[in-house]
Amino acid sequence: MDVIKTQQISLRPIEKVIVHPLVLLSIVDNYNRVAKDTRKRVIGVLLGTSFKGTVDVTNSYAVPFEEDEKDPSIWFLDHNYHESMFSMFKRINAKEHVVGWYSTGPKLREIDLDIHRLFHNYVPNPVLVIIDVQPKELGIPTKAYYDVEEVKENATQKSQKDITLVVKITPFSPANSSETLA
Repeated sequence: MDVIKTQQISLRPIEKVIVHPLVLLSIVDNYNRVAKDTRKRVIGVLLGTSFKGTVDVTNSYAVPFEEDEKDPSIWFLDHNYHESMFSMFKRINAKEHVVGWYSTGPKLREIDLDIHRLFHNYVPNPVLVIIDVQPKELGIPTKAYYDVEEVKENATQKSQKDITLVVKITPFSPANSSETLA
């Protein structure tokens, strides 16, 4: 797939995630337009760069997403929409790549692991950023996650790879002083 071939992202462990304030503002704005006063959440794609263990999230866009409230294992994420949007973003800024995805949580859900596996089709080591759009505490209500593969061996199966989302919290800070929020 064209999206994967253009990636220049290493498989080095993620040590730090920087989310630019404009990205946070865009996510909250999308939530307010689509899911405010509902139990729905919004999901989207994070764009940016990854270098020496630091993921720098500089842009994002929402992706149409629906999940069944009665059966959480039933969900739909429009990956065709994502691929066409990424193609357009690529024309504008060729340096930005898919670095992961976001959810307005406010916490991890069971299906997030399935969605995370889907994003492995677009980036080797995706990051998941959960933004709590209705925080109860002061501060930037974000958490970053990445996955770790564990190989388990037992008598019936030779080896089985499980992907587990592991929390990797790092300070979220703007890239430069001109982006600080007043």
